[in-house]
Parts: sequence; structure tokens; C-alpha cells
Amino acid sequence: MAEKIVVCGIAGSLRAGSFNKMLLRAAGELAPAEMEIRPFGRMAEIPLYDADLEAKGAPEPVQALKRAVREAAAVLVCTPEYNWSVPGVLKNAIDWASRPPSETPFAGKPVALTGASPGAVGTARAQQHLRLVLASNGALVLPGPEVLVARCQEKFDASGKLADEATRRYLARLLEALAAAARRNLTTGR
Repeated sequence: MAEKIVVCGIAGSLRAGSFNKMLLRAAGELAPAEMEIRPFGRMAEIPLYDADLEAKGAPEPVQALKRAVREAAAVLVCTPEYNWSVPGVLKNAIDWASRPPSETPFAGKPVALTGASPGAVGTARAQQHLRLVLASNGALVLPGPEVLVARCQEKFDASGKLADEATRRYLARLLEALAAAARRNLTTGR
């Protein structure tokens, strides 16, 4: 049996009942057999970025994030959209991980984006902005398939399970694309 493709899963929301955390759990269920998604569960512990704090050494939760990304073959980000952009908690975590820029764990790493929002356009704008942020880190952001979970409150059942079959199919395709990108990356040694 081939070695598992470990994926660091990042939900860009802190809320316990977050639709993006539910989406990340659904990804774990729908992942290809050779893929293991390991959610990073310490977003709330990452302090606001502060260069003075960085000068004293990255706080342990930041080090844990860097390790999780570095040790993974790929990254899956499930982001909400706040004010047409990336939530502050997610941007802050990426800012910390990018320090120093020469040591960002995102460099050369395949990254897939998805997101859930109650709005009609899903997380299209947040994902567009996130592509720019991750590109500045040298991440290999998948161009698609795009999975924009609009009107997310209608897509999950009362237990938090992703119940919408079309969304489940789209998410499964995204995970297949991420697995393929990770395999290519591992094969070429990038």
C-alpha cells in the first residue's frame, strides 16, 4: 500500500459551529483512500502578528502551524468570506507562517481552496484574495476545480453533515485534484 498523502486542513473560522469546520470534516470523509486530512485545531491560539513578539521567537502555536504545513504533502484551506475578503484570523495565521519569508512552509506546497458562506456567491472573493496571499508565499495553489459553497446553511443537515450531493461531488473532485498535485510534487521532489 502506498504511503498516505497527509494534508494539513485549515479552517479559517474560530466559531465552534462554523460551516467551514463542517466542510473540512466533510473533506475528511470524502478524501481519496490514499489521503489523510489532519485538521489544524489551534487557530484560536495564534496571537496577532507582532514583529516585536516575533523577535523573541515565534510563539508555540505558530511553530505548530509551521510544522503542520511543512510536514504535510499538501494543504486544504476552507475559508469563510468576511467583507468580501479573507477572515482576519486566517490572514494572521498565514502572516505568521510566512515569517521569515525565506522559511515559509507554504513554498512549493500544493494548496486547494474551498469555502462555505451563507451568501449567494459563496467565497469567491475570499478565495481570490487568498490566492494572492498564498502566491506571495510561493504556494502552488490549484486553479480548480473551484468549490464555492453558497447558501451553505441549506447544504448541511442538523448534525453538521454535508448533505448536498452536488457539493459532495465537487468537493471530492477538488480532493482528487489535490491528491494528484501532491503525488506530482512528491515524485518530482519539489
